[in-house]
Amino acid sequence: MSWGESGVRWLKFNAVGGMGIGVQLAVLAVLKSGLHLDYLPATGLAVEAAVIHNYLWHQRYTWADREGDSGPRFVKFNLTTGLLSIAGNLLFMKILTGRAGVNYLAANGVSIAVCSLANFVVSDRLVFAGRSGAGPESAGFCCPAPEAAPENSRLSGTAAATP
Repeated sequence: MSWGESGVRWLKFNAVGGMGIGVQLAVLAVLKSGLHLDYLPATGLAVEAAVIHNYLWHQRYTWADREGDSGPRFVKFNLTTGLLSIAGNLLFMKILTGRAGVNYLAANGVSIAVCSLANFVVSDRLVFAGRSGAGPESAGFCCPAPEAAPENSRLSGTAAATP
C-alpha cells in the first residue's frame, strides 16, 4: 500500500473515529450524569458502544475495499481494538480523573487520542488485512499454487524441479 493510500485510509479512519467520539461522549454523559453510574463502568460501556459503531463504519467505509467475513472481523475488532480501547481508556481515566481530578469528559478525549494510532495500525494490519478488492490478486489471478507450478513448467517445455 502506498503512502497516499495509507493517508486516505487514515483520514477515513479519523472521520469514522470522530463520529465514534461523539457516540462515546454522548453515552458516557448519559451514563455518568444522567444515570449516575461511576465514571469507570460508564467509560467501559461508552467505549464498547463506540467500538460497535466504529466497526460498522470501518467495515462499510474505511476498509470497504478489503474482502473478508464480517463475523470473524467483528470478533477480531472487538478483541483487539475494542480491548485496547477499553483498557487504554480505563487506565487513562483512572489516572486523569481518579488521581489528577481532570473532568471526566476532558480526560476521555485525551484517552481517545492516545489510543487512536494503535487502533489504526491494529485494524489495518490485523482486523481488515484481507485482500484488496482491486487488482488481479483479488480475482484469483495471482500466484498459482505451488503444486501447480511444476505442471505449468512441463506444459511450457521447461524442466521442472521435483521436491
